[in-house]
Amino acid sequence: MSAAERTWEGPSAPERLALLRGTKSVAIVGASDKPSRASYFVATYLQSSSPYRLYFVNPVATQILGQPAYASLADLPEVPDVVDVFRKHDDLPSVLEETLDVGARTLWLQLGSWHEDVARRAEGAGLSVVMDRCLKIEHARFHGGLNLAGFNTGVLSSKRQVLS
Repeated sequence: MSAAERTWEGPSAPERLALLRGTKSVAIVGASDKPSRASYFVATYLQSSSPYRLYFVNPVATQILGQPAYASLADLPEVPDVVDVFRKHDDLPSVLEETLDVGARTLWLQLGSWHEDVARRAEGAGLSVVMDRCLKIEHARFHGGLNLAGFNTGVLSSKRQVLS
């Protein structure tokens, strides 16, 4: 589906900031132990630069970044606030079902991931939905860390921005 055919509208920047501020735990579905994967890069950033409890969901890995990997969302020791998804398009409906089954509040589909049916079903079930956005980039954007990732934020300051 091209961007021109997209009809679903996601949360605004202030709404995404509120989602991130209210988040205590994140499950990364499709987490990888391979440093070349986007999920690994996101996980290393969140592990070092966020207050979130992270859970890695990968049925074939036993450990990622020194933490246990879980076969499914149902195996996690708590219900995650956000389910951050690194899975292919055709897997998204089943990830939604698993997300609903465990009672998570937010379904977050990474950059390049767009599934309007999944988004509408998730919203209809009461979930917040973010699509085609990177949780790492959004966190860094709102917390003054984009410059650490090589982005020119256009902000000149000797002080870090503090958001409560």
